Amino acid sequence: MPNGTIVLVNYLYKGLTLSYSHHSHFLTRQSHLGRQLYHLNRSPDFQSKSLIWELKTMGRFSIPKLGFVLLCCLAAVTEAAYVKYKDPKQPLGVRIKDLMGRMTLAEKIGQMTQIERTVATPDVMKKYFIGSVLSGGGSVPAPKATPEAWIEMVNAMQKAALSTRLGIPMIYGIDAVHGHNNVYKATIFPHNVGLGVTRDPQLIKKIGAATALEVRATGIPYAFAPCIAVCRDPRWGRCYESYSEDHKIVQLMTEIIPGLQGDLPANSKKGVPSVAGKNKVAACAKHYLGDGGTTKGINENNTVTSLNGLLSIHMPAYLNSISKGVATVMVSYSSWNGVKMHANRDLVTGFLKNKLKFRGFVISDWQGLDRITSPQHANYSYSVEVGVGAGIDMIMVPYNFTEFIDDLTYQVKHNIIPMSRIDDAVKRILRVKFVMGLFENPIADNSLVNQLGSQEHRELAREAVRKTLVLLKNGEAADKPLLPLPKKASKILVAGTHADNLGYQCGGWTITWQGLSGNDLTTGTTILQAIKNTVDPSTQVVYSQNPDAEFVKSGKFSHAIVVVGEPSYAETNGDSLNLTISQPGPDTIYNVCGAVKCVVVLISGRPVVMQPYLSSIDALVAAWLPGTEGQGVADVLFGDYGFTGKLARTWFKTVDQLPMNVGDRHYDPLFPFGFGLTTKPARHN
Repeated sequence: MPNGTIVLVNYLYKGLTLSYSHHSHFLTRQSHLGRQLYHLNRSPDFQSKSLIWELKTMGRFSIPKLGFVLLCCLAAVTEAAYVKYKDPKQPLGVRIKDLMGRMTLAEKIGQMTQIERTVATPDVMKKYFIGSVLSGGGSVPAPKATPEAWIEMVNAMQKAALSTRLGIPMIYGIDAVHGHNNVYKATIFPHNVGLGVTRDPQLIKKIGAATALEVRATGIPYAFAPCIAVCRDPRWGRCYESYSEDHKIVQLMTEIIPGLQGDLPANSKKGVPSVAGKNKVAACAKHYLGDGGTTKGINENNTVTSLNGLLSIHMPAYLNSISKGVATVMVSYSSWNGVKMHANRDLVTGFLKNKLKFRGFVISDWQGLDRITSPQHANYSYSVEVGVGAGIDMIMVPYNFTEFIDDLTYQVKHNIIPMSRIDDAVKRILRVKFVMGLFENPIADNSLVNQLGSQEHRELAREAVRKTLVLLKNGEAADKPLLPLPKKASKILVAGTHADNLGYQCGGWTITWQGLSGNDLTTGTTILQAIKNTVDPSTQVVYSQNPDAEFVKSGKFSHAIVVVGEPSYAETNGDSLNLTISQPGPDTIYNVCGAVKCVVVLISGRPVVMQPYLSSIDALVAAWLPGTEGQGVADVLFGDYGFTGKLARTWFKTVDQLPMNVGDRHYDPLFPFGFGLTTKPARHN
């Protein structure tokens, strides 16, 4: 308190002799006013209205007591006027230290707790000091919710967090793995398996920046992306989330991180996270470590390799991510040589935190602690002990948060988990929240809502689609190519289950966790519609999903485009030992391509069995999972742009060759890594 104030108070109330050290002792024994002022004095924030109201009731106090109360009020006002951790001009370390010095154990454990939006009521946020909320795959405020509805939901939770004693903002996270994929009308970019084909880090950075704007358009500041897995076996159901089997391409693609988060400021320290303001989001490199190397590609399974194999194949992209200031790292469900990654202290604390100097926070995967045991959740207190002990800072609980909080509280109070481990976790979480400006700008506004699904972002996605396409075959001989197709033809046939199916085109992690079928999920352009948009007005386009051979033979078609592939899937549901395309895809290929010149466009999250059909196909295009902007496929089929993509994955002949990756001693692919025919843009009349 300023000296002048003390002099003034002493002048007014000469009888006041109680020392400030006795305030709390004295006040706890006073009237309702005393109790109120005691709590006001302990809190860095309070409402002046309640203070004024209380002052009106002071008539019942004696003069010395009133002077003492005034002194407490003045002290409280002074404290409220300046709190170090709320001052953005203070150094980061000072803010963290000041805030942590004020926090109780309950408040610290609350920061470590991430819960699902469906259980994140305002009362829960306040009572348990919850530090983070997430949307699971497909978890939305309402079907086809508007950006404004998202903002309203997130802000309601945030206001509850801000109303707690210390007012620490919560951080809301969501899977935005190919654009803001849970949200209706968002731009859905190609999945990573296609983006790796481009080998274009500047394109990936632009996609990151566009995704950040669309995520922020809904009031969300944290994206669980990118997945920097190195998928070594396409039988894995998450292979489409991986850029390549080659870690060098995955390393290139980490340029999405400065797209999402913004460029690192000059002279930034290695490993310290950086998020550049309200148009950017905190990113998350995942899944640490070896998620793409499991035996037979079985999801969440065991990666059997030497330390050298782990570090040389699966680790390099983490080095790039950390050097680019990635804010968070998510741990993998998988094991390394039988040890669950969620329980691997050597790799999480020893390597990631201590050796690589990562200073952001480490987050578990969904129910990641539960899955440390088999069956999962069999011994949760043990899972909490080894998971938090391994160095995981934030736990994606996501539902049974009271069990997690109770178990962790018990373990800290009984010295099973040291307080130093809790402090390390909270320090890291607060560091990310401070550097991203969450304390200064915790409440979202509607200023970015027009960014969601903007035309500019859709054009970027369309460009990405063009660059992800790989031409695997083009005519029986090099001098007789089928592609590019002429825009002007009397009649063309479009066939296949995937030609007019936006859901299949986008794949898993689109609107729902597993993805959808059909055209009612969101806004976009199917490949069929794109073809109709592209051909000459005089060209008749006939669509038949699965025509019989007689229909094709009698149709007098100039040529046919057959679009077939895999259904939508995510994670374990996508694990496949046979890697075949969906029925009736093979029949459609045989019926159409046996009767007319045809190009097959393959919609899939990975290489699939194609050798049996290759001889009957005139041209073959791998389109991967292109997302909402199917116009990009037609742009290249009809020659407005040339094919440029080169395989970032090996295309096997038969599944019994797997795993087979570039550089292997026995390497006999159908199409090798790096393969891709090129065409030049056509000159259309």
